[in-house]
Amino acid sequence: MRLPVLAGPAAPPPAANCTFGRGCGDAPPALPADVAALVADHPCYSEEAHHHFARIHVAVAPACNVQCHYCNRKYDCANESRPGVVSERLRPEDAVRKVLAVAAELPELSVVGIAGPGDALANADATFATLEGVHRAAPDLRLCVSTNGLALPEHAERLARAGVRHVTVTVNMIDPAVGERIYPWILRGGRRLRGPEASRVLSAQQLEGIAALAARGVLVKVNSVVIPGVNEAHLPDVARAVRRAGAFLVNLVPLLSAPEHGTHYGRTGQRGPTAEELERVQAACELDARLMRHCRQCRADAVGRLSEDRFAAFTLASLPPGPAPDAREARAARREAVARVRARAARERDAALSRVASVPAALSARIAVATRAGGQVDEHFGHARELLVYDVSRAGARLVGRRAVDRYCVGGEGEEDALATTLRALEGCRAVLVAKIGRCPTAQLAAAGIEAVTEQAFQPIEAAALAWFEGFAARAARGEVAAPPPVPAAPRAEVA
Repeated sequence: MRLPVLAGPAAPPPAANCTFGRGCGDAPPALPADVAALVADHPCYSEEAHHHFARIHVAVAPACNVQCHYCNRKYDCANESRPGVVSERLRPEDAVRKVLAVAAELPELSVVGIAGPGDALANADATFATLEGVHRAAPDLRLCVSTNGLALPEHAERLARAGVRHVTVTVNMIDPAVGERIYPWILRGGRRLRGPEASRVLSAQQLEGIAALAARGVLVKVNSVVIPGVNEAHLPDVARAVRRAGAFLVNLVPLLSAPEHGTHYGRTGQRGPTAEELERVQAACELDARLMRHCRQCRADAVGRLSEDRFAAFTLASLPPGPAPDAREARAARREAVARVRARAARERDAALSRVASVPAALSARIAVATRAGGQVDEHFGHARELLVYDVSRAGARLVGRRAVDRYCVGGEGEEDALATTLRALEGCRAVLVAKIGRCPTAQLAAAGIEAVTEQAFQPIEAAALAWFEGFAARAARGEVAAPPPVPAAPRAEVA
């Protein structure tokens, strides 16, 4: 199966090039049936699936063949949630045992991934032993690998033979002049390469490997770290190149560079992008690529749904003794239940779309949603740790991204500092849809021009967003809608 490539001269116009949900103009073209089946229950490759399905990353790959200025691998670390961090490293046999134990307790588990803490293909023996062991023991679970791509061409065929159908490749540049500001060295053929030569070799290997995987029917997601002043203006070129090579999806992730992370960028003060800067880069890249917008930048030992990592509950010491029960029937039952929930949500979304079909195409609004599980508006405003932001129009609700917030309610009391952080995260939003909210935060949101909405509590997100938009459009037609809340302009970084 050769995967469809949407980039190039035949790409759809910008208004139609949204990701998996509807939004910004017309709905995107439907995926081919075989590709749709591959993404249906993968929480990283499908925005809708991440509400329903879980993943596990098994940390069997400690070594790395590329040094990145944004990376610092930390072991026995439970206090940071970012790539490269793990609480314990695993042998392949321990990884298989852990997968089966987690699968017995979490019937929503659908994906087993190897994402480090180093590079999966720099630890090929352990990686393939793990993949083969999981496939024998739980063949219904999808296998997934993350890599920097340096060793990808020589392993593409073996990955496909092992049953891997999803590979994430981190590609931050195609220009060696940009690359040498990100990668101080790579290890290739027993030699340590530096400077432009290192980036030239790395880029060539990445693009060759992506093409080799796509030719074998493997879905490729490309992660690109957005580094202001280094590569953000270059990333549209990267998106075009990886799409030409056959990548299915592009994920633009913000640089994490807090000083306590101990990375080169953290020590030298290189900042990450603001939400506004990240959106500008996404808009530029979306002309040529499908984008993932729901990434949580997971640990290398992540467990559970993307929005609620449970790695600490599944250490080796905490696993039950003896073999785990075969839970394939429970997982099959969960998939069937999720299919019914998604079918209902689709029906409600389509009914809501029909009700707003006559709204002017130019009218849209940005909202936020507090959700806990199952793709519903089901979280109390004061308990939310993150909000999902959507742009809503007559074409649907299109995910823009997620905004991390501090919990407002702690022990029954409201924290004013937390509310200030949340208000900053909500800038530009007309409304926030929640399951419940108190009088005080409702009043402060209203003072900031943001409507607190509980009428759509426990409805599917898209249907709830469109129901609110229906009323918003009616108010706009009567001239009752004020100008949107102001969004402060972010400083535009210079690119050297």
